[in-house]
Amino acid sequence: MDPASEGLGDCVNCGLCVQVCPTGIDIRDGLQYQCISCAACVDACDSIMENMSYPKGLVRFTTENSLEGKKTQVLRPRILVYGGFLLFLTMALVYSMVTRLPISLDVIRDRNALYRETRDGLVENTYTLKIINKDESTHVYRLAVTGVEGMSLLIDVPEIRVAGGEISELAVRLRADPVDLKVVSTKVIFELQAMDNRRLFITRDAKFIGPM
Repeated sequence: MDPASEGLGDCVNCGLCVQVCPTGIDIRDGLQYQCISCAACVDACDSIMENMSYPKGLVRFTTENSLEGKKTQVLRPRILVYGGFLLFLTMALVYSMVTRLPISLDVIRDRNALYRETRDGLVENTYTLKIINKDESTHVYRLAVTGVEGMSLLIDVPEIRVAGGEISELAVRLRADPVDLKVVSTKVIFELQAMDNRRLFITRDAKFIGPM
């Protein structure tokens, strides 16, 4: 809706509405595209009309139907569509907040070497894990890996402890027997579980590279 005037014969031509307008338009000339709907002219006109004991509302926010004396329909199709869309967004936001897990896990494989062979004849891959604790409290996590039978997980720290709101980077190594590797690139799954909250559980996929 835009500022509109009705009964401009009551206008006292004080020019205050033009003086306060930031775009310099004259609302007495009717609706204009330069109007930014700041309502400064409305407040100025009401103050003058009140001082002169005239009814306020000469310049106001209204509709063309109201000016012509027609009945305004509130429940229009556009309102229903916008209302349904807003309701959908609200429900989606609430659902995302309820189902949001306060934990994140990124697995980055070492790209400097495809794999390394140990003295025992095992194949080893190195990964960097980024654990983000989005919770307010500190949690201790248990890390496991699946995907290859007999695969072992080596961690340099005795326990994975991440403070609330902190990001922890952890270097881990996976070792497997080449006999257990069916293909060159095998899918492995890292599983991170909080020890004090079973709900805080997340998995991430990665690739384990072996010899041809």
